[in-house]
This record gives sequence, structure tokens and C-alpha cells, in this order.
Amino acid sequence: QVQLVESGGGLVQTGGSLRLSCAASGSIFSINVMGWYRQGPGKQRELVAAITSGGHINYADSVKGRFTISRDNDRNTAYLQMNSLKPEDTAVYFCNANIQSSPLTSMDYWGKGTLVTVSS
Repeated sequence: QVQLVESGGGLVQTGGSLRLSCAASGSIFSINVMGWYRQGPGKQRELVAAITSGGHINYADSVKGRFTISRDNDRNTAYLQMNSLKPEDTAVYFCNANIQSSPLTSMDYWGKGTLVTVSS
């Protein structure tokens, strides 16, 4: 029932900016944490940024000072503002969320990914 849908990916030049969105829908009672992962060509998937319901944020060292993660007022959408983009940021970006959909259950959900390409 729960789905995560990413949007906002595209092609940008080095130094440019993009904002990714992750919209959660379905039977959502609460979202404990939302985050962004990415997987570049020939690389392992890595955590980019995550934000908890309490506002605690973690960033990968490689994006600190350049990327900002946030959540909207409904707590069902996460954003990743990406500035000063580098070719090394080229990857498929996946939204991940730990969602409680009932009083008894919670689990991780994944979006299908959105491609970010940074040209040099």
C-alpha cells in the first residue's frame, strides 16, 4: 500500500543545483525517518542524508555543506536540495523511509530511484 515516488532528477552542469522530492503515499500513520541513498556507476549504494521525525539529520561527509535534507509540514514528503554539484554526484538517488502504517507494524520502503547526472 505504501509507496515512495522520487522526482526532480535530471542533467545539470558542474556547480549547478537540483532539488529532489520524495512523496510518500498510502496507509501512513507516522514516518520515523526518511533518507536518500545513491548508487553511482560501478559503486556501492551509500547513504547521502537522513532526517528523523525529531529533526535529527545525518549527512555523508562528501555532501556536507552542499546538500540539505528537509521534510514538509505533512511529514510525508522529503526533499534533498543539492547545490554545487560535482560529477562525482552522478548517481541514481533512492528515497528510503521507515514508515509505521499501523499501530503494530513498521518497515522500510524504497522508491524506484531518480537519475542525477552532473556533466563536466
